[in-house]
Amino acid sequence: MTIQAINVRNQFKGHIREILRGDVLSEIDVQTAAGIVTSVITTRSVDELDLKIGSEVIAFVKSTEVSIAKL
Repeated sequence: MTIQAINVRNQFKGHIREILRGDVLSEIDVQTAAGIVTSVITTRSVDELDLKIGSEVIAFVKSTEVSIAKL
């Protein structure tokens, strides 16, 4: 699935404001035009996506989760 295949109303483009790393899970705060969106993802995903403070990302919102994709 591509980014374009996801409903645009469920996407929030922004920059990572804060990363709270844990051993298994990490909390990512993304500053968007609509405000701060927070996502909890695996720390392994943080490392594999090379996410850092200031990284440009899109937060994808589902009813039960917020996912992150690096731009």
